[in-house]
Amino acid sequence: MEIPFIKYIADTQHYDDVLARAVSVKHTLWIGTAHIKDVYVKSGMSAVSLLVVFDKLVKKNVAIRLIHAKEPGPIFREEHKKFPSLWSSMEMTLCPRVHFKLMIFDMETAYIGSANLTGAGIGMKSGQKRNFEAGILTNEPSLVNAADEVWRGKFCEKCGRKSYCGGPIR
Repeated sequence: MEIPFIKYIADTQHYDDVLARAVSVKHTLWIGTAHIKDVYVKSGMSAVSLLVVFDKLVKKNVAIRLIHAKEPGPIFREEHKKFPSLWSSMEMTLCPRVHFKLMIFDMETAYIGSANLTGAGIGMKSGQKRNFEAGILTNEPSLVNAADEVWRGKFCEKCGRKSYCGGPIR
């Protein structure tokens, strides 16, 4: 029996392992986070907004879902306006109950950890500005499937906060 990989990641490995995997998905990228702010990634010798990466992915027909607990930060909102292809192609849903931080890559691998979708959490911040984060990267099917349950709406009926959900953000 093949043992699935479970890899503990910390420090800059969040950026190196998790965001690098997000950039290379082929079919789906699902992201759950409590907070969203501007995140930058390496692109050649420079840095670009993660939204540039998302824009390229949706143009390759990658389905992106982003579920988050509160309004994105102001820089993220301003940057998002520059990418009209994301407005209809990237599903963004507000759920005030979301506190988890996870990414599901092509429904095969999951990052489950503490890092929000922010520069200090998972982005390209220097060591002096980076949060202390920890998480796992795994292809264990039971963990990948469990991480997917919120998007399938398993808890919506009984959550008691449905009236606060903002639906898709455009």
